[in-house]
Amino acid sequence: MIGLWILVAVVVVAALAFVASYNRFVRQRNLVQESWRQVDVELNRRHDLIPNLVETVKGYATQERTVLQAVTEARTAAVTASQSAASGVAAQAQAENTLGRALGGLFAVAENYPDLKSSQNFLALQQQLAETEDRIAAGRRFYNSNVRALNTRVEAFPSSVIASMFNFTKADYFEVDDPAVRAPVTVDFSSLSPTAAPPPQTGQAPS
Repeated sequence: MIGLWILVAVVVVAALAFVASYNRFVRQRNLVQESWRQVDVELNRRHDLIPNLVETVKGYATQERTVLQAVTEARTAAVTASQSAASGVAAQAQAENTLGRALGGLFAVAENYPDLKSSQNFLALQQQLAETEDRIAAGRRFYNSNVRALNTRVEAFPSSVIASMFNFTKADYFEVDDPAVRAPVTVDFSSLSPTAAPPPQTGQAPS
């Protein structure tokens, strides 16, 4: 009789552990999806800023058609990847990396146009983009942390058994591979500072 109760207790404990492991997988999967939505919001904000940025640059550098077209096309590809459920995180990361490189080229071009660099509209857009990039970076770190936790449990034993039974699969990391994309957007307000007055001349006036 005691042996039967021990067997029942073991079965109950195993069942509870099974249910707890399953529920933890569900929570982790939902957390990964929720943290990705936060990244996606900031990526969409970035996409929305770019047309205004391109138009502003175009007003000062109309001859830079190749650079402007590259940004526009990269932004279109990134928006398409964002809106396509079948594209996945890895494909969107690739599109965003391409967009980041195109933006790097745009800001490099802007360095050659002092009037553009001192434009209040351009500086405001640049500042908004820099803040958005910071939020994307923070969201990416949070998302990747949740992905790492989920993927570890998918691979580790005995939780891997539950994952296999209920089709819990590894999630993709949101990677930024290009160093230019990792670098923060630089906002330079030095062009708005007043010009320093020349130093006073010394010496006696001619007699």
